[in-house]
Amino acid sequence: MNDRAAVKSPENPGFKPKPRFAKQGVASALPRAAQHPDPVQNGRVSSNTAKADKNRTQTAGPWFDSGSVGGECPPPPGLSACKGPRSASPLPSGHAAGRIPRSPGAASSKLSGAPVGLCRSVRRGAVGRPIVDQPGVAVSIRAVLDPKVFKAYDVRGIYPTEVDEEGAYAIGRAFVEQFEPEKIAVGHDMRVTSPAMAAAVRDGAADAGADVLELGLVGTEMVYFAVGELELDGGAAVTASHNPKEYTGMKIVRRGALPVGGESGLLDIRDRALKITGRSESGGRGRVEPYDIWPAYVDRVLSFVDVEAIKPLRVVIDAANGMAGAMLPPVLERLPIKAVRCFFEPDGTFPNHPPNPLLPENREFIVAKTLEEGADLGAAFDGDADRCFFVDDTGEFVPGDFVTALLAASLLEKEPGAKIIYDLRASWAVPETIERGGGVPLINRVGHAFIKQRMREEGAAFGGEVSGHYYFREFSQADSGVVPFLLMLELVSKQGRKLSEILADYRNRYFLTGELNTPVADVAGKLAELQQRFGSEGEVSHLDGVSIDAGDWHMNVRPSNTEPLLRLNLEARTPELMERKRDEVLAAIRS
Repeated sequence: MNDRAAVKSPENPGFKPKPRFAKQGVASALPRAAQHPDPVQNGRVSSNTAKADKNRTQTAGPWFDSGSVGGECPPPPGLSACKGPRSASPLPSGHAAGRIPRSPGAASSKLSGAPVGLCRSVRRGAVGRPIVDQPGVAVSIRAVLDPKVFKAYDVRGIYPTEVDEEGAYAIGRAFVEQFEPEKIAVGHDMRVTSPAMAAAVRDGAADAGADVLELGLVGTEMVYFAVGELELDGGAAVTASHNPKEYTGMKIVRRGALPVGGESGLLDIRDRALKITGRSESGGRGRVEPYDIWPAYVDRVLSFVDVEAIKPLRVVIDAANGMAGAMLPPVLERLPIKAVRCFFEPDGTFPNHPPNPLLPENREFIVAKTLEEGADLGAAFDGDADRCFFVDDTGEFVPGDFVTALLAASLLEKEPGAKIIYDLRASWAVPETIERGGGVPLINRVGHAFIKQRMREEGAAFGGEVSGHYYFREFSQADSGVVPFLLMLELVSKQGRKLSEILADYRNRYFLTGELNTPVADVAGKLAELQQRFGSEGEVSHLDGVSIDAGDWHMNVRPSNTEPLLRLNLEARTPELMERKRDEVLAAIRS
């Protein structure tokens, strides 16, 4: 019997797990959804499970301590305090690496030591009724899967009206049928629906024949890291990132953590998934096994900085009840900083504010708290913690352009002459900083799929986007929110100046509009009109939308991937010129 056949028959006495599965050890802890004994008892759903299903939207589960080192964070005015069990340490006792403990007494499978409910699923149909799998019986359930949930870079939609567990199952199965991976990883964020959605993706992938490592509760970047570090054939992170609580979704990657997007297979997955009407194995079912990626992940992100160089800075951190509240504690315990931890309880209902720091209204808290604490800086994370945003000691927001420039300078000190990728919306601050640091600036079109591919082609050390996505070669060319956080701590510590002082030169030389969005009826027609109106003022390019570089000002206008919008980014050498050109271009767009 060949190795792959053995994987499909774990009952075989000669069956042995693949060595790669045991590289870092099997997780001793599981997602909250998997902490209960097998819900199927004599062909029926247990009353405890049915009760949990009925109330599942109320069980977001704050699992981590909300306390802080150097100060505790109260709720902002008018918002509720974070609720949940408290403990003396940021993580449950015995789980310093960030793992969620399995409930005492949970039944275990002979195969992996995991609760037996992990490999047997209770699914719900369109009306929410649990449907119990019967061995050898194909179940036909109409999936809720709206084609519009397939976006340019990921899957994202409202649960359960646009996508539900059966839709997630179909996507997981279609992913494996399309790319034929042998081993993948599946993880999920803290949203209320994410454990069930991840279980459905896992089942779909396993039914299609892939072996699945269950990572449990992890940030999106941890799935990317697992795929790259363990040399897996792909992975899926069940998350809706910064979207409101009603949303669910997933980000899918291939071998090497390469993203699967609209131009790289996601539409093929969509077409396959829409044809799947039920659950059944297409050949042998893949092996499913929990896996603990936390220790290796924490070591990797800390390897980007010299921990001993970091000073005891006072830092306000807004986790927004997202994944940063789970991911940061095992990192913070190895740093000397005085962290003011705010909203660290992972809670998919987002009781304090939406997890999207790119919107000014969601930054009001971190700005106020940074000033109140007299902190050296503030850091705010989005829902799945793959983006980190900063405010300086004066409470002023730091644009992604300037963060890219600072991180590029820091990395060039460690790797002189490195190539750095930046997106075409960025301020002149980015290429000029890279050139001053002896690096090679490479402009690129917007989007993580394009930047990650370019990084591989060029061997670039780092890539940055205005939107707050920062990519690192030594992190499988994937984006991370935790690595930029650590690099910023190191940078401020080494320079021995306040962050506002470090940024002063940028703010006095580069004047940005930020991204300004305008709905338009005819996107293509308006782009042509803008080129005709302003093209004579400078050099025109079409790398992504329309870009014009006029020497003392430049702009990019590009269409949204999902809406009839035009997005304007403009910069000038003086604030007066920036304001004048901004108003002229906006007037032309809106006419």
